[in-house]
Amino acid sequence: MKSIMENKKTPSGLIQLLLVVVIIIVGVLIAVVFIKYKKPPQRQEQTVLAPLVKVEHLDRRDIQMIIRGYGTVNPRLQVEIVPQVSGKVVWVNPQFKAGGFIRKAELIFKIDPRDYELSVRQANAAVAEAQVMLDLEKAEAKIAKEEWLQLHPGEEPDSPLVFREPQIRQAQARLESANAVLATAELNLERTQISLPVDAMIMNERIDLGQYVMIGQSVGAAYGIESMEIEVPLEDKELAWFAIPDNTVSVNTEESPGKGAIAQVKANFAGEEKCWPGYVVRTTGQVDKTSRLISVIVEVSEPFKDSDSTPPLLPGMFVEVLIEGNILKNAIAVPRDAIRNNNEVWVAKDGQLHVQPLEIVRANRDFAYADSGLDDGDMIIVSSLDAVIEEMKVRIQTEPKTSTTFAEVVEDQTPTPKVRTE
Repeated sequence: MKSIMENKKTPSGLIQLLLVVVIIIVGVLIAVVFIKYKKPPQRQEQTVLAPLVKVEHLDRRDIQMIIRGYGTVNPRLQVEIVPQVSGKVVWVNPQFKAGGFIRKAELIFKIDPRDYELSVRQANAAVAEAQVMLDLEKAEAKIAKEEWLQLHPGEEPDSPLVFREPQIRQAQARLESANAVLATAELNLERTQISLPVDAMIMNERIDLGQYVMIGQSVGAAYGIESMEIEVPLEDKELAWFAIPDNTVSVNTEESPGKGAIAQVKANFAGEEKCWPGYVVRTTGQVDKTSRLISVIVEVSEPFKDSDSTPPLLPGMFVEVLIEGNILKNAIAVPRDAIRNNNEVWVAKDGQLHVQPLEIVRANRDFAYADSGLDDGDMIIVSSLDAVIEEMKVRIQTEPKTSTTFAEVVEDQTPTPKVRTE
């Protein structure tokens, strides 16, 4: 029975095996056909795009140099208030305190004058006594001369004592001494009332009503509000670009050295940027041993002048100073970011990059100023490239001009003085 069933299954197994073999053979034949008649892939050259660069158009023009520096505001006049006489303080100006304002010749405080008034009275009495003595000597000399002429007509005495000339000179000297003592007493009386010869702001005070002050004792400090000064350290090469008054004029003659280049003083005050006009007035006359810089002094007149838009320029403020310099004729201002290898730029022309050397005459933090090496309307590349080859292909993307002159910004904020460009 078992052998009969095995015989029945054998044909079915063979059929399945044959089907598998047929399928494999057909697949191989199809693969051979596809491989034989397959078209080779078409070759296509890959397009390499030139790098896209940003460029700016530059034009030649007359450019006024702006020399930039920083410094701290200091009062031009600062004094210690020191009494020249001793005594008890009997009156103090309510404004004599830190931040108080004292007008020119306004009384600051007063020392008890009674002792000095008595000294004036004593000096007046001494003058009167010396005058009487002189008058007596002159009268006696007149009498002596008359007696001599009666006894010795036409003769001159052998000694000046006869006409009492030495006695008269002695009396005159005593009178002059008494007048000097009187003048000193009156001067000391005037010095009991302390004032200042300029409008001033009080920095500090160290006296109270009833306090006894001594000669030479500092009782406070004040600064004049007529002008402020800023010491601005600069490299010596920058001094060639603006006018500085000659300091030797005031040394060799009585003439004032005058004012130099116009300057702008800028500072952030109460959250806003403020500007004050000023002038270069002199240099410090020495080079700093550490930094090797030389400082110029910029003066701002009337820093406390009433203004709705500009606050007072206060001592101790850290400010930026912009000095109006000479005009550089027919020059090009190149953004500093576009300068390569200290004195080269990349110029885009006819879709190619060219490396162009420049003759740079001055540079600051924003621009380099060149008088040769570029033509009017040249396009310089301001973007960065990893590798640069002369005459390499580039694609151009024009950037709007960013070289706005500094004066155009300043003029919107402060109409005077007009610093024209950088």
